[in-house]
Amino acid sequence: MTLRVLRPGLYTTVQDLGRYGLQHLGVVPCGAMDAVAHRLANALVGNEPGAATLECTVIGPELQFEQAALVALCGAAFEATLEGEAMPQNRPVLLPAGARLRVGRTLRGVRGYLAVAGGICVPAVLGSRSTYVPATYGGLEGRALRVGDVIALAAAAPALAAARFARLRNARTAARFRSTGWHVEAMTLPSGATIAVRAMEGRHYAEFDAGSKRAFFDATWRISQDSNRMGFRLLGPALVRRSSGELLSEPTCLGTVQAPADGSVIVLMADHQTTGGYPKIAEVAGADVALLSQLAPGGGLRFARCSAGEARDALRGLHAKIESIIRGIELQYGG
Repeated sequence: MTLRVLRPGLYTTVQDLGRYGLQHLGVVPCGAMDAVAHRLANALVGNEPGAATLECTVIGPELQFEQAALVALCGAAFEATLEGEAMPQNRPVLLPAGARLRVGRTLRGVRGYLAVAGGICVPAVLGSRSTYVPATYGGLEGRALRVGDVIALAAAAPALAAARFARLRNARTAARFRSTGWHVEAMTLPSGATIAVRAMEGRHYAEFDAGSKRAFFDATWRISQDSNRMGFRLLGPALVRRSSGELLSEPTCLGTVQAPADGSVIVLMADHQTTGGYPKIAEVAGADVALLSQLAPGGGLRFARCSAGEARDALRGLHAKIESIIRGIELQYGG
């Protein structure tokens, strides 16, 4: 079974949970920017968490499904329609054969995740189907979708769609599709014009002058237009490091906050480099990375100081909430 790309959207790629364990070899982790929304979308169609989805950015794609498919769209709130009829998000939706699904512009948030029962079946590279565009590998030929692309789905996708939807409780039929009367929470949508992002003092925090350390946690930062999946550049006060000495390159990770010599601030995201020599002023708490990923250019954030223990507890709490929601979805499937 396949789906055809009628319009690719602004920047649509195949992503899963990433290729980890290879950073020491210079292999970038990649993966979904909002792993929370990715996992929930997969759960809604009965997939394992690591199944590949389509990550839609700002303006989503228009797709035609060859046969019936069970899909779910989670993450950012998009104008999504099926043959002109509004399609609900954050719930399983059974599409008929030949259906045209249009994911339009986003109304809130930046990235959405379209899961299909059985997963997106592009070849795995180094254990992952995630796309890494700078090195052109993974996903569909290592690039974003284009008009006319044909994407393979699981051979049993129509049977999976029918069987899984038949098990769902409280199913409803609309003019063009079938869905449910329930939905899951959109956990990572920004709640306002400015969000709070928890962050720990970084390895080189003490090397910055007093004004810079104060400004980092007091200022309202804005996402720059010059931001991408590798890193978010932040607009705000210039930070000054007291020492001008060079640093040795060392490992980086998702959420590392770097402060180059020009005083700017960069938060490393899913496609971050494996090593770097810029000073690390902070580390974003893992529980807040998905929320941060949904900020559009111009969006505001403030860093809220936290300890490593508080960050660990927040991440455990997030995982517990996700598992609770997924268990609720399994119960709706009669599990």
